[in-house]
Amino acid sequence: MKRQHLGLYAIALAILIVGLAFAGVPLPTMLVGLLVLACPLMMMSMMGGHGGHGGQDGSNDQHNDQHSSDRS
Repeated sequence: MKRQHLGLYAIALAILIVGLAFAGVPLPTMLVGLLVLACPLMMMSMMGGHGGHGGQDGSNDQHNDQHSSDRS
């Protein structure tokens, strides 16, 4: 999740809440839905800056290839 898109996500959430209110969904139901969404949204925002777990640039693979060719 990129920080440059946070404004768009906030606008989309506001549109969703207004749409649900016009559809007649009660406020407590919307609050429960927001609580359910809070956990994965916070996880995405916290983990967004990490760039993935397999993010090595391949230098380790080249190093391993050289060692495997030395053994042959």
